[in-house]
Amino acid sequence: MEPAKGAQSGYVVAVDVGGTCTDCVVFREGEPVHVGKSFSTPPDFAHGVMDSVRSAASGMGTDLPGLLGSTRLFLHGSTVVDNTLFTRDGAVTGLITTAGFEDTLLITRGAYGRWSGQPEDVIKHPVATDRPLPLVPRERIEGIFERVDSKGEVLEALDEQSVIRAVDALLAQGVTAFAVCLLWSFRNPAHEQRVREIIAARAPQAEVSISCEIAPVPGEYERTSTTVINAYAARVTRAYLDQLGGLLREAAYHGPLLVMQGYGGLVPVDEAARRPVGMIECGPAAGMTGSRHIGSVLGERNIIAADMGGTTFKVGVIRDGELDYAREPMVDRYHYVAAKLEVVSIGAGGGSIVSVEPHTRRPRIGPRSAGSRPGPVCYGRGGTEPTLTDVAAIIGYMDPTTFLGGSVPLDIDAARRVFADKVARPLGMGVDEAAIGIYRIASAQLSDLVRNVTVERGLDPRDFVLHAFGGSCGLFAGAFARELGIRRVVVPFTASVNCAYGMVAADVVHNYSVVQPMPAPASAQAVNAIFEPMAAKARAQLAAEGFAPDRIALEYSVDLRYRRQVHQVNTPLKGALPVSAEACTALLGDFEALYEQRYGRGSAFRAAGIELVNFRLKASGRMARPDSPPEALVGESPAAAQTGERLMFVEGEAKLAPGRIYDFEKLHPGNRIAGPAVVHSAITTVVVQPGQAAQLDAWRNLVIAAS
Repeated sequence: MEPAKGAQSGYVVAVDVGGTCTDCVVFREGEPVHVGKSFSTPPDFAHGVMDSVRSAASGMGTDLPGLLGSTRLFLHGSTVVDNTLFTRDGAVTGLITTAGFEDTLLITRGAYGRWSGQPEDVIKHPVATDRPLPLVPRERIEGIFERVDSKGEVLEALDEQSVIRAVDALLAQGVTAFAVCLLWSFRNPAHEQRVREIIAARAPQAEVSISCEIAPVPGEYERTSTTVINAYAARVTRAYLDQLGGLLREAAYHGPLLVMQGYGGLVPVDEAARRPVGMIECGPAAGMTGSRHIGSVLGERNIIAADMGGTTFKVGVIRDGELDYAREPMVDRYHYVAAKLEVVSIGAGGGSIVSVEPHTRRPRIGPRSAGSRPGPVCYGRGGTEPTLTDVAAIIGYMDPTTFLGGSVPLDIDAARRVFADKVARPLGMGVDEAAIGIYRIASAQLSDLVRNVTVERGLDPRDFVLHAFGGSCGLFAGAFARELGIRRVVVPFTASVNCAYGMVAADVVHNYSVVQPMPAPASAQAVNAIFEPMAAKARAQLAAEGFAPDRIALEYSVDLRYRRQVHQVNTPLKGALPVSAEACTALLGDFEALYEQRYGRGSAFRAAGIELVNFRLKASGRMARPDSPPEALVGESPAAAQTGERLMFVEGEAKLAPGRIYDFEKLHPGNRIAGPAVVHSAITTVVVQPGQAAQLDAWRNLVIAAS
C-alpha cells in the first residue's frame, strides 16, 4: 500500500456518507483541497458515494474515471452499521455462550439497562422504562458445556458434542451469523477458537464473531453485547463494502480502500469487514479528527467542534489538542466496548421535521428527519412536512438559486405554504413570526447541548473556540455561540464536508490490548513483558501495510482502578519502551489526577490500593496531511462579493429586516463582513448576526467574532 510515500503521484479521495448528503474531499500535496457533494441514496448508499466523487471530479474539470484513475488511496466512512442497527435490518443472529449464562445479554447491566440511553423525559419515570429489545432473542441463545477461570486455566474441557447440538439448533432456526462469547475467553481463547472451527465445518457461509477477537476485555454484558452487534451487522457491512469496491474498480480505481473507525483512525477494508462494530459513529469521529487538524494549522488547542448536517447536531470537545474517548459507548441503547471518540448528539439537523403536538400545541423539532428522500419541502423532491431547512428558507437565510451549486432550485413558496398549514396556523401565528420562533427554539436546543458537554463537565465555553461544521451549522452557530459567550467561531472552508476532510487528516490506526490485572506498584519488568510483544506485533502489521519505521508511532496506556471498583480510568503511560521504574511511578500519579478530574476533587484515595487492569497500545501509521499554503491577505472590503440584499431574520428585530448577501466564491482572504449578513457557497450557508463580523482568513476559513 505504501500510504506514506508518493503523495505527489496521486490523489487521496475521502467520502463520508451522511443521512442527507454524501460528501467528498480530494487532496493531493501541493494542490488546494477539492470538494464534492451529492444526495445520499438509501438504501443503496454505494451509488451516492460514486455520485459525490463524480461531483468533485466535475469541479476539477474531469470525469469520474479520470479522477479515480489518478487516485492512489480511497478513504471511506459510512453509516451502514448504525443504519443496520437502527432499522433492525441485520442478519438472523444466534449467540453461543457458557452454559448457565444464557441470560447475560437479556439482563443487560441490571436495572441501569432499563433507562440507559433514554431521553431525559423518560428517565424521570424509571418504573415505566424497559430494556431494549435484544438483537438476539432468548430462543436463539444456546449454552455449551465448558469453563475457564479468571486466570485462563481450564476447569472444564470443551464438550464438543454440546457445541454441535447448539450450532445445529441455531441453524434450524435460520441463523446465518453466530456470536460466540464464553466466560474469561480473553484470558484463554482456545475454546472460542474451537467453537468457530466447528461452526465453519457445519455452516461454511455463516458469519462468526468471537469475543476474544472482537472485545477481549472484562465485563460480561458489554463483551457479549459487542460481539452480538458485530455478528448482527457483519453480513450487511461486508456486502456493502464489496459492492463499493466493485463500483470503484468499474470506475478505474484499483488502489487500496481504507475505512474510518469510531476511534478516529483508518483500517484496511478487510479488517473493517471483519469488525464492523468499529465503524459505529465513524463519521463524527472523522469530524473530530478534521477539527483537530484545522486547529493545529490555526494554532488552536481548545476547540468545541459542532457538526450539524441534515439529521443530527453533534458536539465534541478537544482539550489541549487531545481528543476525548467515550466512557460508555452506546448505539441505540446497546452498550459496546469498542474505542470511540466522545461525541454527543441530538436529533436536530437541517432535515429535522418541525411539528406541533396536538394536545399541548407545543412546537417540536425532530427527532424525526426528512432525510435526503423526500427531504425538506423547499427541495421540491416530494417533501410534505416542514423542516429546519424550510424554516431557514422562510426567514431569508437560504438562496433559492445557489443550493448545491444551483443544481437544486429551492421552492420557498412551497415551504411557506406547508409551514403555514402545519405549524403557523396551529400555533395561531403568522408564518414569519412562527418561523422566527422555531429558529430561536432550535438555537436554544443547540446551545443546551454545548452546555451539556462543557459547563456540566466543569469547562467554560468562553475558553474555547467554536468550529462550526456541516451543511446546516453555519445557519445557527453565530446565534448560539453568542448566547454561550463564545468569542470566536470558525467556519472552515471544508465545513460542509468536514467528516470527509477528517479522513484525509487521519492516520491508519490499530488498537491492541491485553488484560493482565496486577496490583500497584507494578515493576517496570512486568509492564515491559506485556507491552513489548504488543509493540512487535504492531510494528510488523504497519510495516506490512507499507509504513516505514519513521512513520510509525506507538502510544501506550493502562486502564487503572482503585481496588474492588468496577469502572476504570485509562491513563497514558509516558515515554517509549522499555518503560522505566520512574514512568511506572508517574503513571499512578497521573491516574489519580485524571480520577479527580473526572469524579471530583478529593475523590482519589491511594490507601484503597490501585490495580492495573488493561494494557493498551495505539499504533499509528502516519499519513500525509493536507497542507494548503496560506494565501495573501487583501483589503477588508467585501464589496466585490456582495450580490444584493433581502429581508431576513435579524436578532433583536421582531420581524424580517434587510440584510446583505455575499457570494463566498467571490470573497478574498482579508475581506471582512459586518452583520447582519448571509454568506452563500455552493454547499453551505453562514449567517452573521448583528454585532458580529466575519473575516476570511488566509486558509479561506470564515472567522466570526464580535465586531
